[in-house]
Amino acid sequence: MSRWTPFEWIAATRFLREGRMQTLFIIGGIAIGVGVIVFMSAMLAGLEINFIKRVLTSQPHIQILPPDQIARPLRGGQRVFEDAVVQRPSQRILSIDQWAKIRQELLAMPEIRTVSPTMAGSALAVRGDASRSISLSGVEPETYFDIVRVPDYIVDGQARLASDDIVIGVELARNLGASVGDKLNVSVASGAARALTVTGLIDLGNKGANQRTAFVALRTAQSLLGMIGGVTTLDLSIADIYVADTIARQIQASNDVEADSWIATNAQFFTAMQAQKSTNTLIRVFVGMSVTFGIAAVLVVSVIQRSKEIGILRAMGASRGQIMRVFLLQGGLLGFVGSLFGSALGAAALIYWHAVARQADGTELFPLIMERQLFIITAAGATLTGLVAAMAPALSAAKLDPVVAIRG
Repeated sequence: MSRWTPFEWIAATRFLREGRMQTLFIIGGIAIGVGVIVFMSAMLAGLEINFIKRVLTSQPHIQILPPDQIARPLRGGQRVFEDAVVQRPSQRILSIDQWAKIRQELLAMPEIRTVSPTMAGSALAVRGDASRSISLSGVEPETYFDIVRVPDYIVDGQARLASDDIVIGVELARNLGASVGDKLNVSVASGAARALTVTGLIDLGNKGANQRTAFVALRTAQSLLGMIGGVTTLDLSIADIYVADTIARQIQASNDVEADSWIATNAQFFTAMQAQKSTNTLIRVFVGMSVTFGIAAVLVVSVIQRSKEIGILRAMGASRGQIMRVFLLQGGLLGFVGSLFGSALGAAALIYWHAVARQADGTELFPLIMERQLFIITAAGATLTGLVAAMAPALSAAKLDPVVAIRG
């Protein structure tokens, strides 16, 4: 130690060195606790990003639909037939009223990035003797592909949608015996039909979706479904995905439309993610409490064991503040050193688990994310925890009467 080293630092490090076994055990305990926090925090962040990526690259953040069709009771003059049975009408395919105007208003909102019109309906795809019912979506590729990353899901061909092109799911292609370049005869209930060329096959990671999904150009769908110039939905992407519910309510309140957010559409998955976050927070709290009590217990024992030494130091002129700072330094050092080992342990466990854990299709379960901020916050938190844990033992040591302490 340099002669300029403060007395508190010299005493704190000496006490820690003399009680090597206690010091090693408490550093090990802190390292395990910090490792658990680092591992769980990084893994949860990776899982959340993976979930967001899978969900929000295959559906819009907000979807605007025409209002629900509602039946009203018959009125006879000023009298309402109270006993009339009001049945829900069949929901016909309707276009959003004045959708172009609504689109311009939405694009003027700073929170909204992209607005893409879509024409959706049911159709029948026929090739030879094989036929399948499909969900037909007519889209503008230049805007829609910015919201739903169809090109990312292409497994054969390309995401080209000219007026006579169609992109279909891999299961649908298998059921129809179709491949890229083949012709499909697509017809709707009204009798309209059109021969379209398969330009791409997509795999959305869901067998049901792959069995019925088909994309065509917007005007092609409008022509087939008999709704020239109309659209059934407006698909939106927004800057902050977590305020989708709020923006959807604003849009619905200011327009005669229905607005569904991705949060409402995926309520169960979103709730599961929130539950995971809450669980992770609780685990971190309990681990932090364990570390705190562990440090406090070791330092309390240290105060009892070194009461005579503390008394001698007080008799030699050490102030109460200096004695208190000796034990606060011990707590801070234990927390800091334990956090370094714990961060390394958590990072190693994370790298190993990332290499071992795989999904059913062989892809990674979660992306490996190790942000510098996580390690800085963890180290600062562990050091602060050490200081807080050392507070009570430090006060106890500072209050020792030198004469009583020396006598034992």
